[in-house]
Amino acid sequence: MPTRPKNYPVTLDGRYFVVRGRLWRTTNPDLPEAERKKLVAALSKARSALRRDAGTSAEDRKKARQKVDAAKRGLGERGPVWWTDGSPDYNRHMAVNTPYREWLEGLPDAG
Repeated sequence: MPTRPKNYPVTLDGRYFVVRGRLWRTTNPDLPEAERKKLVAALSKARSALRRDAGTSAEDRKKARQKVDAAKRGLGERGPVWWTDGSPDYNRHMAVNTPYREWLEGLPDAG
């Protein structure tokens, strides 16, 4: 199963999880575990750098954002999609504006 935050619904195809109605792409489930762990560690480190004190230089913040992006691309959460059936990418779209609307509205706590 793709990596995702706990307690968020995952689409039936496993491509997205939903937070406040928005689709977020899950990690590529075909990534080798060692590579996934390496990328998650790099992502955590880069995010920590972004949260550090407000005195961080603009250049340091830019580098940290680039590292976040590189890790997320490596995980398959950004950039080219990891599935191969030609389906479009709905990452960051509101689920109600996608083919996942009916699925989302059918969830028990969708009310």
